Amino acid sequence: MYLIKTIKGDITKVTDVQAIVNAANNSLLGGGGVDGAIHRAAGPELLAECRTLHGCETGEAKITKAYKLPCDYVIHTAGPIWNGGRNREEELLANCYFNSMKLAMDNGIRSIAFPSISTGVYSFPVELAAKIAVSTVNRFLQDNLDCFDLVEWVLFDAHTEEVYKAEVDKIY
Repeated sequence: MYLIKTIKGDITKVTDVQAIVNAANNSLLGGGGVDGAIHRAAGPELLAECRTLHGCETGEAKITKAYKLPCDYVIHTAGPIWNGGRNREEELLANCYFNSMKLAMDNGIRSIAFPSISTGVYSFPVELAAKIAVSTVNRFLQDNLDCFDLVEWVLFDAHTEEVYKAEVDKIY
């Protein structure tokens, strides 16, 4: 049986998961928000490994070691930039979560923490993002029973945490 939960906090400091997900840009070479925080906390080795990955298409995911972070892996996914919903943003965001979960499963990772992908500087509406995120992950877990023990969202502010918690509460 798996647990889905939300917590307010700093994703670079969570200690109960094997992997954290980075809301990366297409270059994978660091940026602002969660991406910059993960790169700073992991140290320069993360950037060096990311350089070997040659970027990441929007909605896709790639994996690296976590270096100085308190987990084993970082799964990098490039979220869509919100453009009013006209450029397949919802589908691309769902792909971020699906492909991150698949990559985790393929690497034997049983516990994973997500940020709220694309809701910072990429301006994806938080309420819509939470619905897509939680439903995509829940469907993946139902289709892959006994592959995960814990999926959590580690959210930076109280409002975002409340929105994700409301979506998670609908499952239970």
